[in-house]
Amino acid sequence: MFGFIIALISGALMSVQGVFNTEVTKQSSTWTTSSFVQFTGFLACILIWIFTERSQSFMMLTKVTPKYLLLGGIMGAGITFTVIKSIAALGPAQSAMLIVASQTVVSYLIEVFGLFGTEKTGFQWVKLIGVVLFVAGMVIFKWKS
Repeated sequence: MFGFIIALISGALMSVQGVFNTEVTKQSSTWTTSSFVQFTGFLACILIWIFTERSQSFMMLTKVTPKYLLLGGIMGAGITFTVIKSIAALGPAQSAMLIVASQTVVSYLIEVFGLFGTEKTGFQWVKLIGVVLFVAGMVIFKWKS
């Protein structure tokens, strides 16, 4: 149940953050906004680390293998940029639906093939049907009467 609630909060925060970042971009620029978002996120993480995990050294990161797993921050910059641009072009609702659809498909492929160190789950028709229904729901949502 905890994971379910946290996932709902995550989705809500992503939607609100995307709109905030898009509105800030209208008054500044995409990379200024993205830099500010990443910098303030960094400061928040450092402060939380100081109060909760200070005994854990950053040197532990030197032992992470494979090293490509450390690219999350770079991906975060790309995520911020693409969310801003998609909300500006499509609006919050359609953008969020497409983002979640992409996340669902890519995440399922990661699970099916056991990529990046995840446990391989294997293909299941019922999950594919779920993805197809999800995409059909997006088409219905966008349908103009």
